[in-house]
Amino acid sequence: MNEILYFYDGSFEGFLCCIFESYAKHEIPIAVNGDGDYALSVFPCRTIETDFRHAQRVYRKVAAMSPCAADFLRRGFLTCLPDRELLLYRMVVRLLRDGPSFFNNLTDEMLCPLRKAVRQLDGEAHLLRGFVRFSELSGVLGAEIQPKNRVLPHLRADYCARYSNEKFFIYDRTHHEALFYADGRAVIAPLGSFRMAPPDSEEAGYRLLWKRFYDTISIRERYNPKCRMTQMPKRYWSTMTEFQDAGAFTAESSPGASPAPFSPGGRPAPGIPSGSEPSAPASGP
Repeated sequence: MNEILYFYDGSFEGFLCCIFESYAKHEIPIAVNGDGDYALSVFPCRTIETDFRHAQRVYRKVAAMSPCAADFLRRGFLTCLPDRELLLYRMVVRLLRDGPSFFNNLTDEMLCPLRKAVRQLDGEAHLLRGFVRFSELSGVLGAEIQPKNRVLPHLRADYCARYSNEKFFIYDRTHHEALFYADGRAVIAPLGSFRMAPPDSEEAGYRLLWKRFYDTISIRERYNPKCRMTQMPKRYWSTMTEFQDAGAFTAESSPGASPAPFSPGGRPAPGIPSGSEPSAPASGP
């Protein structure tokens, strides 16, 4: 079989088409690139067009051989693992050649990095079920996240069930896509450029109340920054209301109208020295 470098549109269906073309053209991709980086290569290159019929044929074949492998293939594609496409391609080749029995080997060298990446994806999705902070924007709830993995497909069912009577969106800053939900319908679509609208006076007030609650329930004797960063990793703080600066609590219509985001009366929360960060709620020693 000929060795070649594949380029595709970055979609899951486009990746499945790469697998289809590999078998149809008797080619072995040495790399499968979906990020649009057309770097110079000594190997021949080809752009694979997305054909949903070809994608469905590949996925149905994998699912027929092993439903678990089909689910693992879909979840593995959502991870941030480097060269995940090539590893998943090799997994499918082995599945079609040897059958699904190798999935039972937990020490398989080819599957180990994929299993680890999928565990990280599941763990990040679990954390973001509690770390997403919504703002009310003219009757629509909006939130931003900044995950390592593409977690929106994992979050879709949970948030659509939780806010079934609302209209909301969750924007993924890392992957420039958003989950939109309204009237019982949800879609994940690319969104290249987005900036959250500033809060009005009512939303600024609610943000301030949440910040005050967070600060006030902290316990000085149990202040433990390391524990907080373990239970609430710091890389999520940029999109969480309780860690924002004073600008996030100021309404656009009345600049400076909202007080600083501390406990009632303008005092720092109990047990928090002025100028220091507040401890996490119930963070253990």
